[in-house]
Amino acid sequence: MPADSALLSLAGLFVSAFTSATLLPGSSEGVLAGLLGLELVPAVLAVGVATLGNTLGSLVNWAIGRFLDRYRDHPRFPASGAMMARAQRWYDRFGLWSLLASWVPVVGDPITVVAGLMRAPLVPVAAIVAFAKGVRYAIVAAGALAFF
Repeated sequence: MPADSALLSLAGLFVSAFTSATLLPGSSEGVLAGLLGLELVPAVLAVGVATLGNTLGSLVNWAIGRFLDRYRDHPRFPASGAMMARAQRWYDRFGLWSLLASWVPVVGDPITVVAGLMRAPLVPVAAIVAFAKGVRYAIVAAGALAFF
């Protein structure tokens, strides 16, 4: 496969992973599995790109919570009141370690927003989120490679 195809595929994976971490729609697991099925790039590289994109998207959520707290009740705030309440309960109970659940659909994105609202420090947030997201993508990749 030409290098351009691999690069474009990785860029698409990055964008999908980034948007999947925000409240925008995305299906990064499917993109990762498909990319691995096509054997366009090494699995380790694909997992790394997906993890990076998804982690950076989660850090956008953290920044939203950190810097836009005053807009929490605005109708366009990126998480509903119910989602925020559930995430707040997780965060109150487990603190920074609640971010290990940042990979979980529906609950994971608001937890990263709550971490920002709670003024959690960036470096530990990034490290925990990257670990959680990386494990998820490694499991998806292992499943995809076993299937294909």
